Amino acid sequence: MPANILLVEDEPAIQELIAFNLSQAGHHVMRADSVESAQQIVRHALPDLILLDWMLPGMSGIDFARKLRGEERTRQIPLIMLTARSDEQDKIVGLETGADDYITKPFSPRELQARIKAVLRRRSPQITDDMVEVQGLRLDPATHRVTGNNAAIDLGPTEFRLLHFFMTHPERVHSRSQLLDQVWGDHVFVEERTVDVHIRRLRSALEASGYDKLIQTVRGTGYRLSAH
Repeated sequence: MPANILLVEDEPAIQELIAFNLSQAGHHVMRADSVESAQQIVRHALPDLILLDWMLPGMSGIDFARKLRGEERTRQIPLIMLTARSDEQDKIVGLETGADDYITKPFSPRELQARIKAVLRRRSPQITDDMVEVQGLRLDPATHRVTGNNAAIDLGPTEFRLLHFFMTHPERVHSRSQLLDQVWGDHVFVEERTVDVHIRRLRSALEASGYDKLIQTVRGTGYRLSAH
């Protein structure tokens, strides 16, 4: 699945090359050549992943990574550090700052793609193309199909995204505001009660197959998908 990737790199030739390769792979790339311009982009909308150069003019990539990890809104954004530093101590500093991965220049486009895919699969499985299954309920993001015990289940686009998020984060309780951020996007201003409407639609669509019982209300907290 295409991801929204923020590329923070101040060397124009490298920025252009990475952006081209990511676009060719189907991703949407937002570019910044400094922490200041990256912060403006992040304030407007959270990216699915940040590729962050270590050495930047003004605030360094490491300091920006610390800032991102220190704030509630940006703490969970997957983060890969790009650097010319191959020293093991530098890698340790990068990872201890909260980076999910660390890639040393020069690197091949295929290696970068593989690292991005691995980080997204680990941190944000809802934006990968991997098929998910819970007790015979199957969801295929690539074909946008949902089946329950091999029978097709028809879902609207929002209900599909909601179910995909639940299925890739089973047993965890999510508040309405968390679901709005993850499923609608944190820059979309929607009433929290809108979540309830789509939960009802999702349960209704799953009812005939008996899978509506997977979507549980946790009183006073939010919702979860649980097989128990």
